[in-house]
Order: sequence, then structure tokens, then C-alpha cells
Amino acid sequence: MADNQELIEAREEVAAMMARARAAQQQIEHYTQQQVDELITAMVWAVARQDRSEEIARFTVEETQLGNYDGKYLKIHRKTRATLMDILPDKSVGVIEEDRERNIVKIAKPVGVIGALSPSTNPEATPVIKSIAAVKGRNAIIIAPHPRAKLTNKLICDYMREAIVAMGAPADLVQSIDVPSLDKTNELMRQCDRILATGGAAMVTAAYSSGTPALGVGVGNAVITVDDTADLDDAADKIRTSKTLDLAASCSSDNAVLVFESIYDEFLEKLKHEGGYVVEGEEKDRLQRVIWHDGHLNAGIVAQHAVSIAGQAGIDLPEGKQFLIVPETGAGPDYPFSGEKMTVTMALYKVKDIDEAIAMTNRIQAYQGQGHSCGIYSNSDDNIMKLARETRTSRVMVNQPQAASNSGNLWNGMRQTFSLGCGSWGGNSINHNITWRDLINETWVSKPLAQTKVIPPDEELFASVLGKF
Repeated sequence: MADNQELIEAREEVAAMMARARAAQQQIEHYTQQQVDELITAMVWAVARQDRSEEIARFTVEETQLGNYDGKYLKIHRKTRATLMDILPDKSVGVIEEDRERNIVKIAKPVGVIGALSPSTNPEATPVIKSIAAVKGRNAIIIAPHPRAKLTNKLICDYMREAIVAMGAPADLVQSIDVPSLDKTNELMRQCDRILATGGAAMVTAAYSSGTPALGVGVGNAVITVDDTADLDDAADKIRTSKTLDLAASCSSDNAVLVFESIYDEFLEKLKHEGGYVVEGEEKDRLQRVIWHDGHLNAGIVAQHAVSIAGQAGIDLPEGKQFLIVPETGAGPDYPFSGEKMTVTMALYKVKDIDEAIAMTNRIQAYQGQGHSCGIYSNSDDNIMKLARETRTSRVMVNQPQAASNSGNLWNGMRQTFSLGCGSWGGNSINHNITWRDLINETWVSKPLAQTKVIPPDEELFASVLGKF
């Protein structure tokens, strides 16, 4: 009876939030492009200005005990700015595209209310990025945070709500489920108009099973290749940057690095110089027992300092070491280090050439992370394009720190987001970086062509196959 009562209360609470969100959304349904863009600009400024960025970064680490201040600060201060800059030029009101060749015009229309899930590992910028994507499409949004980050989520949403009101719009365009529960999250997914799910595999599966149109993301397990044409100093520096960013809270952190055998020893020394510590033998066995409990990732070691993780494994980590390197040879359940680790721990493989690198990348990601991302440090376009053609991945980042790049950064042209589609490989409906364009409906206006198309004679249309069967 108690469980049933809790479900009823959850349904009623979410229904009340939905009613407020729908009323708020209707008030901006006919906003101009300028009004929309000023609104999202204010929302970002409310959290990204210096004092707020520092406060949110500190608060996030204190509440979640995940990651570090520097990583959180970069996300709330820099990533939100970059995302705003990325979407501000986009036209999201009225006619947003004209295809003159096909004589088609596309008109943007709001979806309504977005139900968004926010993870504990990136709770500082995720609510902001999802909120401005929703409002860019003239939608409202309700955010269900991970319980470990509920106070961070409320703090951020409250700042955005204040900014929205200051701009003359209704605060309920952005709402937070302040006391989250599984029942409330499920109700949100059931009652909203579109789900934007970022979180664990179970939650993404629930989103797809909710009956509401959902945009989900797949498991990350980035695999990075370093070939014999790479700038090894640059590669080592960027791999360290990516591996240690926010203590590997991101699912885009380098989980496996494949190095050509001709440069393996030299490159390993460079990784060690960058702060890597090689874990082998008995130390590897002890580390494995710390990272995984009964075959499952130990939540207590996610996004923690290398010293803490090593200490739990009885490893006396030398001063200056920031990440752990585990030499590995295989992939799959019998080689757990080949999977996603969510820690400053990477598996290191020796491969003969690009063909072996491709085969190992596919083996590793067939186990975990297929469809998400891989990367390569190389100055060979042949190797780069061969890796891209022959791996089952949605993103190949070239000569860039993976965790800081595949979701968009100032040095590349990827769309800015924290929601990365992984295609059918990762059980997702889309491959691309999710933005506001995924959170609207589009009306296609089709006018007759100036000249009607004509089906050519069979001799022309079927010329390539006639006479072959």
C-alpha cells in the first residue's frame, strides 16, 4: 500500500510540474528569434559568470565527491559559454531551412516539454546545456537529477529561473525535481513530450521503453590509437589531459590506448613522463579487485584521485603520478581492463599496424562502448581514414584530447553538447551530437517543382544492370 501511495504522489507531483511547464511553454511559443536568444544568453550568464562558476564548481565536488574543482569549473565556466556561442547563430524560429532545388521550406515548432535526465558525473553543465537547447526550440524543460547531485541541480536551476524571470519570461520554463526518486523520473518520462536521457544504461533503456519519444546515449569506452607518424610528445600530453580531466568523470575519457609496436617503448616512457604509473603483475590483480566488485564497476572509485584508487589497491603511488597504465593484450569479459573504467586508469596495448589497431578497437568496443567514440594520433590521412571507415563508431577525433573534444570544443567543428548519440551500434536512434535541432518538430512545406521530374527510359535507368541477369 505504501509503495502504491508513493507512486500516486509521484504521479501527482510530476503532473503538477508538467501543468506549470506547459503553461510556461505556451507563453514563449510565439517568441521572436531575438527574444529566444536573449533568454538563453541570460540563462548561461546566470551560472557562467566568475563568482557563480566558482561557487557551482566547489559545490558540485562537495556534494557529489566526484571529479575535481578544475574540471567542474571548466565545464560550468567554459563549456556553457562555448555551447551558447555554438547555437546562438542558429535560426530556430520560423523558417529555418529552404531547399530551393526540391522547393521545400522547413518551419520550426516547439515539441512542448522536455524531460531531461542529468547524471552525477557531469551535473554542473549538463542541466545548463540541456536547458538552453530546450529553450532555443521554445520548449520548457524539467530536469530529473541523479540523487547524488540533486542539490547541485537545484542550485543551477534556481539561478537560471531567476535569469528567466529577469528577462520577463516565466520561471517554470526550467524546473528541477528537487527530491528525485525512480518513481518521479519514470513519471516524468511517461508524461513529457520528449525525453533527453543522459545517464546509466539502465536509465537510457527505461527512457526508450517509456512510450515517449526518447533521445538516449550509449556507453562510452573510448579507444585511442597512436601510430608511427604521430607527434609523440603532443599525443602523450593530450592523452594525459583527456585521461585526467575531471578525474575521468566523462564517459569520453581514454579507456584504452593502442600503440604501434615500433614506437611502443618510446611512447610508454613519454606517458610515464606525463604522470602515468605502470601497473603490472600482482599490483594489476589488486587494482582489478578494487575497480570491479562481483563483475560490476565499483561506484566508490569512480572519478577519484589516482592516489586514492592506488591506495585501496595497496599500491604506493610515487609523487607526481596522476593516472594508472595497465598493459593489456585481450578484450572482453576475461579482460575487464578493456572495458569502461570511469577512473584515471587506462589499458595499454601494443599493436603491429593500423589493421591490428582497427581489429583491436572493434574487439574492445564490441565488449563495451560500440558506436560512441574512438581517436587517433597520426599524420597519415590513409591511417586516419582507414580507421574511420572500418570501425563501428560515431566519432573519430584526430590529434585531439578525446574527453575534451568529441562533445565539441573551440578547436574543432563538432556541435557542442554533453549528449552523444551512438547509432544502432550503441542502441541509439541517432549518431550525432544532440543539440536544439533534436528538440523541435519541423513542418515541411512542399511546393511544385518548376519542372516536373520525368522517369527516364528503362535503357537509361537500368543501364548498369541490363544484360547481367
